[in-house]
Amino acid sequence: MSAARIAELGVLYVLEGSVRKGGNRVRITAQLLDAITGAHLWADHFDSTLEDIFELQDNVASSVVGVIEPTLQAAEYRRATKRPTDDLTAYDLYLQARLALDLADREGVTRAFELVGRALERDPNYGSALAVAAVCQCSFYVSGWTNDLEATRREGIDLARRALSVAGDDPYIVGNAAFALGLFGQNITTAIALVGRSLELNPSFARGWLQSGMLRLWAGQYDLAIDQIERSIRLSPLQPSRDRTHANLTIGMGHFFARRNEKAIELLSLSLQERSAWPPTMRFMASCLAHLGRLEEAREIVKRLRTITPVVVPTAEHWRIPEDREYYLDGLRLAAGVTRDEVAGR
Repeated sequence: MSAARIAELGVLYVLEGSVRKGGNRVRITAQLLDAITGAHLWADHFDSTLEDIFELQDNVASSVVGVIEPTLQAAEYRRATKRPTDDLTAYDLYLQARLALDLADREGVTRAFELVGRALERDPNYGSALAVAAVCQCSFYVSGWTNDLEATRREGIDLARRALSVAGDDPYIVGNAAFALGLFGQNITTAIALVGRSLELNPSFARGWLQSGMLRLWAGQYDLAIDQIERSIRLSPLQPSRDRTHANLTIGMGHFFARRNEKAIELLSLSLQERSAWPPTMRFMASCLAHLGRLEEAREIVKRLRTITPVVVPTAEHWRIPEDREYYLDGLRLAAGVTRDEVAGR
């Protein structure tokens, strides 16, 4: 497409493609362009036979939607940060918060929460910012990066409910609010239904499939959870680092609760390579190693964990199956060298 034609459309981005046929083979190519600069943001091709042409069409549609979402997010962040600081809007702050949140460490989450707080000062009913703020509270809660877990839980629920009240048909807001409500102990069936709604709104929403998988994990539906998280990866192989880390972590947790500990170690190790200081991953790795009898390694993980958070053995109440929750906590207590009574009385 010519530059003049793109300018005539009056859009920021253009997705264009072509179809070529050779014998019984078909190739579809697609590329995403920045309409302002003409820069190529993403390109790929898809091959199939004529007999599978309708399946190819479905695969192209779902793959393209899943892949270009993080690409557009990164492009929008770059576009926003080029604007003068004194002209930043709540939207700019929100974009920067999402980027900071993807760092998945304490500094990044704290920075993200500060940014969305400023965005909400400008617009208290900004649904996307409310959703990010709720997810920040989730990170504070599961990592123990708060002096008052109960206050963090209550604020997270309030932010999620406020986000839902203005969500409309936005799958990002609905999915993140559902995730937060599920984590903070609200009805898990309702949370699963909410995230299901986000996927009805956008079946190619990769983060939504990840969030659905997490909720299924908490409900004890481990193999279904793994299937949904793997679908998230297929839809968005270029997903942000936070999502990649959580995908490997959550698949690892699914195998752990299914008592496939060797497979769990493999996935948890990948997650730790990507984010070596993420408390939930460290806790599950320590518990898994302890159950495998590798106590020296488990205790080394706990030693590192204590330098990051004071909460080594959490309450873990979002895991809804009591015997599985105790299996996780028993391994973690063994790795930490504490008893159940000592943890309860801390």
